[in-house]
Amino acid sequence: MLLIAGLGNPGAGYAKNRHNIGFMAVDEIARRWGFGPERSRFRGLAREGSIDTPAGPVKVLILKPQTYYNESGGSVGEALKFYKLKPADLVVFYDEIDLAPGRFRMRTGGGAAGNNGIRSIAAHVGPDFRRARLGTGHPGHKDKVQGHVLSDFHKVEQKWLEALLHACADAAPLLAAGEDEKYQAEVMRLAPAEKADPRAMARGQE
Repeated sequence: MLLIAGLGNPGAGYAKNRHNIGFMAVDEIARRWGFGPERSRFRGLAREGSIDTPAGPVKVLILKPQTYYNESGGSVGEALKFYKLKPADLVVFYDEIDLAPGRFRMRTGGGAAGNNGIRSIAAHVGPDFRRARLGTGHPGHKDKVQGHVLSDFHKVEQKWLEALLHACADAAPLLAAGEDEKYQAEVMRLAPAEKADPRAMARGQE
């Protein structure tokens, strides 16, 4: 079994924020693979389903913690414990300001790099979970980060955003099979995005 968690903040006011791209990604995976309806579980919204792989279907629980972004670990930790899963059975989708818009990277373990949602999850389950990092770009200065992540995607960003979300869902069999490197490559093949320094991009737009 696989637990796929998306990070974001609850409530309609946050729904289109950059910080909520994790929610958007797991919603698209659930839609693409015909998951069941959302239910309130583990202090979050959970949906059950399965994703087909060459070795057969993999049972998946998709979870969107409703505890607010920075306290996501409590919700994720409860679900992991309930199903007796290991950190390797957990994939977390979240926004990454240190990746250019539309870029995508998988990694396992490591530090939180200033992301309080990831820090919270690591505090509850340890650092060795799988991370699906969705590039949203950097505002150029650390003082602008909070405003950046809590602002909505611009209309001009919708094209790459939709392409990235669909790619994450369409390539999900590789994720479910544990083929993280192949999953990353397939997402970027389906939704190519320019590799660039997000801080330099931001400075160029000032």
